[in-house]
Amino acid sequence: MTAEATNPVPDGSLVLDAQRGRRAAREALARRYRRPAFLFAYQLLGNREDALDVAQDAMLKFFSTLGRFESSRPVQPWLFRIVRNRAFDHLRRQRVRRADSIDDPVHPLELAAPADAGPDLRAQKRELQARIWAAMHRLTEKQREILVLRDYQDLAYAEIATVLGIPKGTVMSRLHGARRALRAAIEELPGGANG
Repeated sequence: MTAEATNPVPDGSLVLDAQRGRRAAREALARRYRRPAFLFAYQLLGNREDALDVAQDAMLKFFSTLGRFESSRPVQPWLFRIVRNRAFDHLRRQRVRRADSIDDPVHPLELAAPADAGPDLRAQKRELQARIWAAMHRLTEKQREILVLRDYQDLAYAEIATVLGIPKGTVMSRLHGARRALRAAIEELPGGANG
């Protein structure tokens, strides 16, 4: 186990050091946030290659604007706002080209089954995940985005408000509506309560 894993350097210290030009601090920030940026992009876009491109572009933007960032603020909401903007720019370009469709069912995250789980439990977990993602793709972008930020990225309401640039109360009402819409979409799928 590395020293950073047992005693991680706070984001604020890394940001200050990176702003002062310390390469090790920039690399530590990149290691810490590269995967969350990719996963968030993947959850928004549903395509691994597109998500890699968007996450890389967002990380470049993150570092190019680092000098303007206040080190006392949390990094993740700021970075996720950049990822979100880059992902939606990508989707707008993609709609013009009509090359790929976000409606293709994807399964970016699998529900974790215990290591000693039998094949039946693992199959049930995969089936549930497939149903959830199929239902997620029936939602609007705004609904899908807020569910991903809260339920998959585990951001607090205030952090989601920062990412989306909306009041905290709006986050709560949108999240409530998105969860209702997801529940309805799951029930409408074949094999659901109404399917």
